[in-house]
Amino acid sequence: MSVLTLTPGAVTLDDLARIHFEELPVRLDRSARTDVERAAAAIAAAAAGDVPVYGVNTGFGKLASLRIAPKDTAALQRNLILSHCCGVGDPIARGPARLMMALKLLSLGRGASGVRWELIELLENMLERGVTPVIPAQGSVGASGDLAPLAHMTAVLIGAGEAEYQGRVMPGDQALAAAGLAPIPLGPKEGLAFINGTQFSTAFALAGLFEAWRAAQGALVISAMSTDAIMGSTAPLQPEIHSLRGHAGQIEAAATMRALLDGSEIRESHREGDTRVQDPYCIRCQPQVTGAAMDVLRQAARTLEIEANAATDNPLVLTEAGMIVSGGNFHAEPVGFAADMIALAVSEIGAIAQRRIALMVDPTLSFDLPPFLTPDPGLNSGLMIAEVTTAALMSENKHLANPCVTDSTPTSANQEDHVSMAAHGARRLTRMVANLDRILGVELLCAAQGIEFRAPLKTSAPLARALARLRRDVATLGADRYLAPDLEVAGRLVAHGDIAIAAGVRLPGIAR
Repeated sequence: MSVLTLTPGAVTLDDLARIHFEELPVRLDRSARTDVERAAAAIAAAAAGDVPVYGVNTGFGKLASLRIAPKDTAALQRNLILSHCCGVGDPIARGPARLMMALKLLSLGRGASGVRWELIELLENMLERGVTPVIPAQGSVGASGDLAPLAHMTAVLIGAGEAEYQGRVMPGDQALAAAGLAPIPLGPKEGLAFINGTQFSTAFALAGLFEAWRAAQGALVISAMSTDAIMGSTAPLQPEIHSLRGHAGQIEAAATMRALLDGSEIRESHREGDTRVQDPYCIRCQPQVTGAAMDVLRQAARTLEIEANAATDNPLVLTEAGMIVSGGNFHAEPVGFAADMIALAVSEIGAIAQRRIALMVDPTLSFDLPPFLTPDPGLNSGLMIAEVTTAALMSENKHLANPCVTDSTPTSANQEDHVSMAAHGARRLTRMVANLDRILGVELLCAAQGIEFRAPLKTSAPLARALARLRRDVATLGADRYLAPDLEVAGRLVAHGDIAIAAGVRLPGIAR
């Protein structure tokens, strides 16, 4: 497997997407070593001095006023990690855990944290050899860093905690030994550098972003199929309409859908003599809704790309100024806002998709498609309850889309009296995008049935390719059958990007 070399401060969304989707091992560009070691030397000097420096020769949080003797600084850092391993709940998946580790490398690599280079090398080697810390999902409030999750990650570096290696979960020291690695005792400030930071929240927000972007591209293809299935008008896709408003996502969504529908025999068949004046909003306003969601996702992407390149622990070593300064870069407010934005976009893409499904299964609205898209309604129920399932998923996403960043609560004896809640704001995105993929998967099944009912008229070439990709794995629905596997397969095709790829849609602005 190739190793991805990253330059701290210059990492792109495409780099981060490769780490997420391909689980590539990561190494820092060796040019970062000079700054890292300069900061580590500054911390070593401070630890040996008489001036109190937070987290170097003092306690933590509300205990910052207590001085720590130089002989106890190593014990201080180990105790910090062990005491902060208070995560609960199921372990996070391997992918987000590895992305979190890579993000921590990038933060430390900025040369403002004061850790020794050998700890960076150990984290790199863990990624390369497949030692993945077991990190419980719950416990962070997204301020003072993602303390508990990062502590569970760091525990493995010192031979504590648990890790997964070659499919087995074992004590951290055993996992390192099995991979030919050894734990490293922490020096002054190093434990604090590892657990102060937003890497847990940022990893989940990035994962949600990348997966939501795949879903958005799939939604454009599937919504174009739905438009053809109900013999909808392409007049609302006229470019002048969208340029008069000026929003980039709307303009791009309309252009993409025009290209997808170009050449459809179904569309050409009802340009003249169609008694309908306007289509419902779920057809007519697709560029305005999905395009707006795309703009929101791109805005969140800019925030998360900056955060991925940031130094977010505390205190920070300002080597040029000769200072070690306490600040608040660990506060995950930007990540929390980005996660809330992604959640809103995901919810809205699913909401309008669900209305298109409802349109297609309703014979009073679907322009002569059979009820519930079955060739023999009455004896068969067709996609009746598949539509109900999407209503349930849409409603669940509406609840999950409520903002998290506004839900602060004071912690740590009121020292940490405003927190971002970015961690669970970002973590919910996994569940939300999975719901969206399944909604779009059901829409895909409905749109495919609808297009096939329009035979001998044919859809456009790009949409025909998307339909053919579905039919490789899911047969046309005739008589009723056990449908749950079909829904799962269709959802996976959306989640993996197969439908967008088949139709030739790949939009710029966010990786993948």
